[in-house]
Amino acid sequence: MIVEALLVAGVVVLPLPALVMGVRGVAQRRGLSVDDRTSFAVLLVLRVVTLLLVFTLSGVVLLSAIGAMIRDLDLPALVYTFFVLDLLLAALIMLTSGRRDRRRARRPASPAPR
Repeated sequence: MIVEALLVAGVVVLPLPALVMGVRGVAQRRGLSVDDRTSFAVLLVLRVVTLLLVFTLSGVVLLSAIGAMIRDLDLPALVYTFFVLDLLLAALIMLTSGRRDRRRARRPASPAPR
């Protein structure tokens, strides 16, 4: 019962917020030139596939863990593998497509009067 609750909490804490952050930043062109369409298309496809995989894995882990808590059953070993894969992919999303834009550096004010 405690393990299933930890699985549910782990999915709610990291992969679901990563999924939201990743969906918001899926089509942004950070660091890419305007004429580089093929690399942007490949990057976009990989981001979408990763987000779909995280969504699917989170759903499977949540349904399995909640169902095991309700019916008082043991979880299959593959659910733990899905949970770890879900956490790793969520960390990938948080570290890459979920990051914020860097602020531009402000030029220091000149001490000389104008």
